[in-house]
Amino acid sequence: MPAPRRDSDGWVGDAFAATRAASMAACAGLEAEDYGLQAAAFASPPKWHLAHTTWFFETFILRPFSPGYEVFHPAFEVLFNSYYNGVGEQYPRAQRGLLSRPTLDEVLAYRAHVDAALRPLLEDPAADPAVAARCRLGIEHERQHQELFHTDIKYSLAANPLAPALAEAPALATAEAPPLGWLPFAGGLVETGHAGDGFAFDNELPRHRSWLEPFRLASRLVTNGEFEAFVADGGYRRPELWLADGWDLVQREGWTVPLYWRGDGEFTLYGLRRRDPAAPVVHVSGYEADAYARWAGARLPTEAEWETAAVALEPEPVGIEAGHLHPRPAAPGPAQFYGACWQWTASAYGPYPGFAPGEGAIGEYNGKFMCNQWVLRGGACVTPGGQLRHSYRNFFYPADRWQFSGIRLAADDG
Repeated sequence: MPAPRRDSDGWVGDAFAATRAASMAACAGLEAEDYGLQAAAFASPPKWHLAHTTWFFETFILRPFSPGYEVFHPAFEVLFNSYYNGVGEQYPRAQRGLLSRPTLDEVLAYRAHVDAALRPLLEDPAADPAVAARCRLGIEHERQHQELFHTDIKYSLAANPLAPALAEAPALATAEAPPLGWLPFAGGLVETGHAGDGFAFDNELPRHRSWLEPFRLASRLVTNGEFEAFVADGGYRRPELWLADGWDLVQREGWTVPLYWRGDGEFTLYGLRRRDPAAPVVHVSGYEADAYARWAGARLPTEAEWETAAVALEPEPVGIEAGHLHPRPAAPGPAQFYGACWQWTASAYGPYPGFAPGEGAIGEYNGKFMCNQWVLRGGACVTPGGQLRHSYRNFFYPADRWQFSGIRLAADDG
């Protein structure tokens, strides 16, 4: 029996099977009615995530590299294309929740069809070497959608007045947040960006040099209790704390607290629960993070500062495998670089020096979004641990707050 295709991270076939299984496992807490939920244009239904990740393997591997492959359904090319203009038309993003057909059973059959067609290709030693690279990208793409599944279903479930839970909360001992400390870094000429032979997305490359002045990072994330003090001090009513676009947004939307706060409670994937003052504040926009930093007499870190600190500290990259669907209070010492909340930075999302997108439609993966967004670093409690690395760049518009996004403070040290 020929061995599965291998890339720099190991056997692609094993990673493919594990990733496909993990997507289904994430859906274990859903009811049948939940699979089509879409409470906003940005929050795709669970059924769509399952189909779109399958579409990616079909479109970018099976169609170009598997002669004689028969598509499962010709209409799926449009229905489950997210944003690849080079492939063709896309069904309107805001209307994905209207796709009662195909049914869930048909989507699961689609997954099985594509999985069965892909396995022989991964086991064929004569297959084009690009197959392994494309499959690795498809695996990492599906892992990203596993995280998006949790952020999207949380938003949709939160719209239900019954505050339904996706999962049962684990029994945890009460913990207090350690005092916030400051970690000094000398700065200087640093190298950032992906290094080594392992997988990286194109936006993590190329590795390049930056100059940093001496700086400090907070030893942990900002807590609910600390953010409550900002709210009590009129933080949402003080224009001097806000960037102009952020202040306009606060006035227009009537924001007074983070997204999922409900009185002294907070909506979580475990349902509505009493808010823990020691846990990190989460689901704040970049504008809220920036305003809080100003109020606290600090600032947000740049992405180069964050990455430099992470490389120096070598935090353990633990994500959703820890079994928590909501961020936990920090442990003593440098904490919460990974596995709690994505951390807003002050850096605009743009190309690194020398960046070049890939050829064809697959080159649309990251490069075309390098405009008007901010970089977030680290990773959240719902991020697959295999994606947590120093160079991973997440990006959202500064108004977005449905992602598991939190705040780590920074300050000049000179």
